[in-house]
Amino acid sequence: MNKNLIKILSEEKLYPIIRQKDAAKAEDIAFALIEGGIKVLEINVESGKIYDVISNVSKKANVCAGGIITTWQANAAFEAGATMFSSPIFQMNMVKISKNIGVPFIAGATTASEAYVAWKSRIPLTKIFPTTALGGVRYIEDILRQMPFLKVMPMGNIKTDEISDYINAGAFAVGIGRDLCDEKKLDKITDKTRKILEKLKG
Repeated sequence: MNKNLIKILSEEKLYPIIRQKDAAKAEDIAFALIEGGIKVLEINVESGKIYDVISNVSKKANVCAGGIITTWQANAAFEAGATMFSSPIFQMNMVKISKNIGVPFIAGATTASEAYVAWKSRIPLTKIFPTTALGGVRYIEDILRQMPFLKVMPMGNIKTDEISDYINAGAFAVGIGRDLCDEKKLDKITDKTRKILEKLKG
């Protein structure tokens, strides 16, 4: 399994998530993020045309195919060029696909119990969703206080100016969607991305 992708995430800390049904817009956003310095990003499979976006973007960065819940979706994403995949839920079928193909799988979890089951299944990284609704930074702190060995990535309406708080709370990385990727101007996305990465490295 390619663990280098997880290592890159551990260094960048910022994990952009693109949820866009318009394939052209999704691709433009992805390239704006890459121009800002992003090496790993998630593109949610909102429609069949998104696989073409994954194919194009994967030539410039590591793409995680998001929202994968079926074997067909996973196979289509890998054929398009995805090097990682994520699911909003935890299911053993996705774990088997990950092991068979040799690519990282990011499972979704809401509770501490679900995050623990994912860890026991040797999943390298678990996304906690919806973090903001569950209590935000405090929720992540509470989970990691009991199980500091977990590698968790909070996401769910998190703001870019909250990233450092989550990292300080012990988060492995932080998933950011709307507050970064829904900027109307592409150069704003690029500039914002660059500043966030510089701040996190500093």
